[in-house]
Amino acid sequence: MKHIQLGEFEEIVLLTVGVLHGNAYGVTIKDEIEQRLNREVTIGALQITLRRLESKGFLSSKLGESGESRRGRPKLFFEITAYGKKALDYSKASRDELWKALPKLVLNLK
Repeated sequence: MKHIQLGEFEEIVLLTVGVLHGNAYGVTIKDEIEQRLNREVTIGALQITLRRLESKGFLSSKLGESGESRRGRPKLFFEITAYGKKALDYSKASRDELWKALPKLVLNLK
């Protein structure tokens, strides 16, 4: 299953696209990650990751309307593909399996 494994930031970006369902474009994705995770994100790193996830088939994109505020440039909206959902499911299942196997004593969990 290596072909559907996600890196940490890839997983965060995919999940954020899902959270923003229908309104996921560069700036909203960046803002959402920064607000929810208190983690600084550069637009360059985000754009590279979005393109990589799209080239792997985990995301699809479509152009939105263009407007004066964007000087005629349309927003590029992203959505999770079926393959992306499968990758997220695999990632969650893998993590859950490890959490279940971790003895509570190791982390002093109650």
